[in-house]
Amino acid sequence: MRFVVTGGGTGGHIYPALAIARGLKEKYPGAEILYIGRAGGLEADLVPRAGFPFRSIQVAGLKRRPTPANLLAVWQAGRGLLMARRILKEFKPAVVVGTGGYVCGPVVLAAALQGIATLIHEQNALPGLTNRLLAPLVDCVALTFAEGRRYFPRRARLTVTGLPVRPEVLSCCREEARRVLGIPPGARMILSFGGSQGAASINKAMVEVLQAFAGRTDMCFLHVTGPAHYQDFLNHLPERGLGAPENGNITIVPYLYDMPRALAAADVAVCRAGAATLAELTVLGLPAVLIPYPFASGNHQEFNARSLEKKGAALVIKDRELSGQLLTRCLEVILSRPEKLAAMAGACRSLGRPRALQDILDLVAELAGA
Repeated sequence: MRFVVTGGGTGGHIYPALAIARGLKEKYPGAEILYIGRAGGLEADLVPRAGFPFRSIQVAGLKRRPTPANLLAVWQAGRGLLMARRILKEFKPAVVVGTGGYVCGPVVLAAALQGIATLIHEQNALPGLTNRLLAPLVDCVALTFAEGRRYFPRRARLTVTGLPVRPEVLSCCREEARRVLGIPPGARMILSFGGSQGAASINKAMVEVLQAFAGRTDMCFLHVTGPAHYQDFLNHLPERGLGAPENGNITIVPYLYDMPRALAAADVAVCRAGAATLAELTVLGLPAVLIPYPFASGNHQEFNARSLEKKGAALVIKDRELSGQLLTRCLEVILSRPEKLAAMAGACRSLGRPRALQDILDLVAELAGA
């Protein structure tokens, strides 16, 4: 049994692809799995590190607005299609799985034209351009958000599977996590972060939030600044009467190596609205105040966030409207009303899909006839 996995450009496309690749390897121990990505792309570094064979093609992305650069992108897409076609003819996979990004286009298109079974996975509530273009040609489209259905043609086969979540997120014990992190019994734990690199707007608002809640014995804060923002964040604390990096019920770190443990221990999250983050929040039933990244392609993070807000699982603040005062009020609304927190947690958990990876693997097995 042979499989090709493709997707690239950002971690949002690559990590789900790697999760599917690992799942296929576990389901079919003797299978050969080849990852096709872009030469020089992030995947060219991450995939070999994950232990999978990697082949590259030359390809460039289309701009959303008309530009001469799109002529070069179209030419490179054609070249990438020919390169992908040669690789697929040589490797002969049973199924090709794509997770988005412009490298996915030529590979999945080449597979469809050769009659190879194809599946694409869409991570966001607002589907990316590549996946929307591929949808009429592939055998199956796996969705993370049900809201994504309306952006695909009716004849496309759509299945809501959710997004694969890291195994350690599913296996982490809440009680042990709170004990290790030193959370007092009965205290609410608020985890705030802006992604692996941090977010300046969230950091700025959190300084005021921490001032408002400093010294409270009924709640604890763990704030992750991002490595590049850490010292600047600490420099702003004394003017708010706060010590650094720890101040009673407040802990500030530049980076969190064990995010699954912190998520397991938390009662509320303050964060961006990337698809992978929301998949982890929902599988844990962790309510959140979401501040979508405003420069995400097509503003897809706001679409993701509104999906949770609509179900009562989160509150949403636009980045341009974010302030410490507004974020403090949102947290007070959630934390001062236990019934509100419980309702949000229940709504969030109802959206979680802990079987996302298994459901995707089942679709691949069906396409492979295995």
